[in-house]
Amino acid sequence: QVQLVESGGGLVQPGGSLRLSCAASGSIFRVYTMAWYRQAPGKQRELVATIISGGSTNYADSVKGRFTISRDNAKNTVYLQMNSLKYEDTAVYYCNANIRTVVGGNSYWGQGTQVTVSS
Repeated sequence: QVQLVESGGGLVQPGGSLRLSCAASGSIFRVYTMAWYRQAPGKQRELVATIISGGSTNYADSVKGRFTISRDNAKNTVYLQMNSLKYEDTAVYYCNANIRTVVGGNSYWGQGTQVTVSS
């Protein structure tokens, strides 16, 4: 059994910052790519950023230069530092991880954390 638990969402004013965290726990053998997605009301879930186990990252054009994804492999945790937040960043943010357990590999999702950018 694997769980992804997110934290760090909340209400922030435009231009502000938030840091999201997502910790994976359970019978984990290895964690491969970790990622953050988001879903705004009435819209499809979209990829925000990815990071592989070696540290290489990729970002959606809409967040480049403002968001930074990082990970702590020893803690099986991925972070998303969000700066210069805009109204359009309001969404539920989900973490995702490709994890190998003793019984095989799978893609896992967190429960989501709400980020609201509002004045």
